[in-house]
Amino acid sequence: MNKTKDLSRQGLVIVHTGEGKGKTTAALGLALRAWGDGLRVLILQFIKGQKPSGELLAIEKLAETSGEGRLTIRQGGLGFTKGGDKAEAHKEAAAQTLTMAREEISSGAWDLIILDELNYAVKFGLVELKDALNLLAKRPQNLHLVITGRDAPPEIIEAAHLVTEMKLIKHPYQQGIKAQIGIEY
Repeated sequence: MNKTKDLSRQGLVIVHTGEGKGKTTAALGLALRAWGDGLRVLILQFIKGQKPSGELLAIEKLAETSGEGRLTIRQGGLGFTKGGDKAEAHKEAAAQTLTMAREEISSGAWDLIILDELNYAVKFGLVELKDALNLLAKRPQNLHLVITGRDAPPEIIEAAHLVTEMKLIKHPYQQGIKAQIGIEY
């Protein structure tokens, strides 16, 4: 059975949020599972960018082996921000990623789209909540949509089919250990 042609599939809106580590990691796990099952997967990163990461390298290698453009990752962000003198540049990058998300959601080219760190983009005012909710409203019924990032707005949680909150119990950063390659990025 060709799963990408199964138009009876019920697409889900899935949210990974919370203070704990693992939101993007869980979404990447879903991407890997979906890709393995023959689904077409797009990952759009709203915040991450400007820095190489293990997921970029792994997805590039998997994409080479599939040869069909079934697994793609695009970084639209400029890195983590809390405002400051580069706020406008971050806002413009997020606006471009939002436009890309709108186009890709309506394109019919994908079975699963991950909007990585969209919740952060909303929290920091890079993306308006109404625009994020509009993405959900425009989602075709058979498209799976995953949204990651801390502090998911209640409206996004309400619109989702599945919400998982990652709870922080202990983190190496609290012990003075810096982010580790292959674990955090």
